Amino acid sequence: MATEPQFHLWIDADAIPNVLKDIIYRASDRFALEVTFVANQALNIPRSTRIKTLQVLSGADVADQTIVERMQATDIVVTQDIPLAAQVIEKGGVAIHPRGEIFTVNNIKARLHLRDYMDSLRGAGVQTGGPAAMNERDKREFANALEQTIRKQIRATKA
Repeated sequence: MATEPQFHLWIDADAIPNVLKDIIYRASDRFALEVTFVANQALNIPRSTRIKTLQVLSGADVADQTIVERMQATDIVVTQDIPLAAQVIEKGGVAIHPRGEIFTVNNIKARLHLRDYMDSLRGAGVQTGGPAAMNERDKREFANALEQTIRKQIRATKA
């Protein structure tokens, strides 16, 4: 890349699967992209001038609120937290789920409703199970969604 992108990649790192971190590191190198991993615990990341960590206090949604406060409208946020994704979209950013789903204004309300419904089931004592283990297809879909989104943001910020 001749010039650095005019946007930032934020990672909700309290819940990011470790298998995706290498994909994020490579994307940072490939696109000369600034990345910040935000978590309430210390993280081990490679030495890089473009990849940083931001450790926040422990507490419900502290990392999420830090991301929302610091992000800009063109930024990309990787999160599996649906309410955080909704806030990112509301602020004009792009949110990507670790399994490769790109959250949009068209799908976020349905995802919020489904999340709330599942929470109410769990609150009523229904065993809803958790997500399946991350597999190769999930990693591939995440890598593709991340690259597609980065390229789209590069085009949008150059215009």
